[in-house]
Amino acid sequence: MGNETSMHFQSSYAQDKDIQVVAFKLGQEEYAVDIVNVMEINRLTNITRVPRTTGYIEGVINLRGNIIPLINLHTKFGIAASGAEDDKRIIVFQYDDIKAGIIVDEVSEVLRLSEKEIEQIDKIYNAINSEQITGIAKINDRLLILLDIKKIFES
Repeated sequence: MGNETSMHFQSSYAQDKDIQVVAFKLGQEEYAVDIVNVMEINRLTNITRVPRTTGYIEGVINLRGNIIPLINLHTKFGIAASGAEDDKRIIVFQYDDIKAGIIVDEVSEVLRLSEKEIEQIDKIYNAINSEQITGIAKINDRLLILLDIKKIFES
């Protein structure tokens, strides 16, 4: 079942349709995720640490009665955090019955991308960790690394 949702997510980049993404910064790079599964974007709040979790699990937050696990993409990808603490955000996602969040340095904007602006990752990058990247979008002078958030949560 997890593969079906990942295939659906990836196919949105392969079709001749526009997609909306949330662009954000991690370190010096800009990333984006499909907005379809984004529930909300919040300021960084009190995080409760959970002992004996994977190193990139930052902890959990209580979001209106829901316990949401947080993934620190800085740790997961080996990227140094940058920017002011006030700019940091939590992007909360939901797919199927799973709710989780990622910590990012700054949310830039919501963008609409067309197929011609997205280069498929298999054409340009063939590395072990590339399964979490679905493509790279070229927008004027900017490059956005498109992440498959479902694969990030599953790995």
